[in-house]
Amino acid sequence: MKDRGYYGEFGGAFIPEILAVTFDELTEKFSAAKKDTGFWQEYVNVMSTYSCRPTPLTFAQNLTEHFGGARIYIKREDLNHTGAHKANNVMGQGLLVKRMGKTRVIAETGAGQHGVATATMAARFGFKCTIYMGEVDVKRQRPNVFWMERLGAEVIPVREGTRILKDAINEAFRDWVTNMDTTHYVLGTACGPHPFPEMVSYFQSIIGEEARRQILETEGRLPKRVYACVGGGSNALGIFSGFLDDNEVELVGVEAGGRGLDTEDHASRLSSDDASIGIAQGYKTWFLQNNDGQMKETHSVAAGLDYVGVSPILSNLSTENRVRFEAATDKEVVNALDITMKKEGLIPALESAHAFARAFMEAPDMSKDDIIVINQSGRGDKDIFTVADAFHDPGWQEFIKEKAKEYHD
Repeated sequence: MKDRGYYGEFGGAFIPEILAVTFDELTEKFSAAKKDTGFWQEYVNVMSTYSCRPTPLTFAQNLTEHFGGARIYIKREDLNHTGAHKANNVMGQGLLVKRMGKTRVIAETGAGQHGVATATMAARFGFKCTIYMGEVDVKRQRPNVFWMERLGAEVIPVREGTRILKDAINEAFRDWVTNMDTTHYVLGTACGPHPFPEMVSYFQSIIGEEARRQILETEGRLPKRVYACVGGGSNALGIFSGFLDDNEVELVGVEAGGRGLDTEDHASRLSSDDASIGIAQGYKTWFLQNNDGQMKETHSVAAGLDYVGVSPILSNLSTENRVRFEAATDKEVVNALDITMKKEGLIPALESAHAFARAFMEAPDMSKDDIIVINQSGRGDKDIFTVADAFHDPGWQEFIKEKAKEYHD
């Protein structure tokens, strides 16, 4: 599948010459770690004792009965330490940083979950930590910023460009060029130059390994479909990896439809006609860009899904028709979140709720003998400001006003 970091025509490592030695070292260390059977076991041990692996596979009986179609299971990545699948990748990269003997880590973050996970990993292993976050995301994900700083990380708001995830990535790369001798860039998703797509997918594959084993233990057969939200693609590739060789299992990636694919306010690359193939941020994939190659502004109610690009691995799987890509609008996502909370007592992150939204559209038309699995990649408490605003909650609005008045006084 992969040839020197390429997946079909996508991928590669388009990096400045100054970073070549750093990338060679990272590729060599990662390759050696993969060949070392003890490394994967060390990784699993860390995740089972420090996080919550294996995360459970929950049968959603109430949702199943409500929709009257397929049996709905939910893979509970929200129960990982720090509240999302992000912990899988950062703890794995943390073990690599130890092998490389570096003392500082940097990261970008959009929704803030990767930032919190990286700050947690840095505290656990004793690394200095700097997190780059778009100014827009700093405002809408303030609780995660608070925890990053309390964990000892320096959070730097990025005020250039559109002030969201892609701009945070640019700033992180600038930092790395300056400090590559002591610093490792803990890229948060399966994008960027080789070996990051392969490396992030490798650590996230623990989700798919568990999910496949769990559904076979529970139901004795494989699901008909597996759903996951898609920003960069790490949680999707994580759960999809367990079923890639099972052609009878349909894999469905759900992107941010924002205010609708008939508007420019979305972040759908593989499920719309608005993207084109290009090279940016060190790799080749589908980007939302204009005819001059300038990146477009994107929109999503979920901070973690408004990235302009997508994993080269997913781009190739789309070309091969192995993964079907759909989009869910902000309105559909908020409705899916509402019904999941009220029917199951689960609070998925707004990112994860995109996968729920599409699954809820399709489940009623499926047989009651069919099984679907939805990856709940994160928990929704980080989204309290955005969700309260989306629901126009008067009690919450009054609470914010009172708090603001207290600070002002």
